[in-house]
Amino acid sequence: MTTTAITDQGSATGARAGAHTGSAPPARRLRRGPGTGGGPAGERTPRWQIYLPLGLYLFFTLVPFYWMLLFALRPAGSTSLVPWPATAAHFDKVWNDLGFAVFFRNSLLVGVASLVMTTAVALAGGYALARFRFRGRNGFMLALLCSQFIPGALMLVPLFEIFRELALVNSLWSVVIAETVFQLPLSLILISGFIRNVPAELEEAAWVDGCGRFRAFCAVVLPLLRPGLIAVGSFAFVHSWNHFLFALMFLSSQEKYTIPVGLNYTIGAESVDLGALAAGGVVAAVPVVIVFAFIQKWLIAGFSAGAVKG
Repeated sequence: MTTTAITDQGSATGARAGAHTGSAPPARRLRRGPGTGGGPAGERTPRWQIYLPLGLYLFFTLVPFYWMLLFALRPAGSTSLVPWPATAAHFDKVWNDLGFAVFFRNSLLVGVASLVMTTAVALAGGYALARFRFRGRNGFMLALLCSQFIPGALMLVPLFEIFRELALVNSLWSVVIAETVFQLPLSLILISGFIRNVPAELEEAAWVDGCGRFRAFCAVVLPLLRPGLIAVGSFAFVHSWNHFLFALMFLSSQEKYTIPVGLNYTIGAESVDLGALAAGGVVAAVPVVIVFAFIQKWLIAGFSAGAVKG
């Protein structure tokens, strides 16, 4: 009986010592789930289960781009799977003979103008939705959401009539206005979410210091919105750069064509110049790749800022 009491006393003392030192009993340490790094090696997720799906996805994503580069760089009539010896004849043909230099300039003008107009209007409207309470605000937000379900093809006829009355048919401004209008709903929703994550107390402190609303917005809020503005602006640019339907319907002369319309006209009625078509695809894809390569970190930060309630 004495031995039992001594044993119980020693166990209690050991438990109190473990509680003071912060250490857990061995059995409790082994209850960590897989993926935490603390369990046995057999409980961890094998690396091949992570890398295999990612590798397959990367393969199916990059193969079309490689195939396009292959046709653009290898000589006409070649069946090699490696673009060697490489040639720039297809790029020279599409850039100089087929007028892709003009198409590239037109696409750049449309993309930059749509980016500026979409971002400016979305910034003003998003600030109003985020900071002001007015009658019909919720209904307006619902209408913005519902407008995303309307395909652009349904609006071609009324838009064409409007632009014809305004003498904007066969003008790049018709494409810019149409792109801006159709990108504004989503841009307004995103920008308003970014602005809500900026505490209103920061603006109020600037007001106390003597700043007006506009000056406080430019000095306090606008610098904090850079990731969100880059995210919205990049999508506006890429959508305008790649969009085919508006440019096809509103532009009629070749000197006004954008790159997607120019690519369409490289496909003949009876034959297709695959080398020229692939070279034109590379010309169309390179600016988008460069844009996303430079704005990647801001784009991720913008999505994170819009997804977390601040």
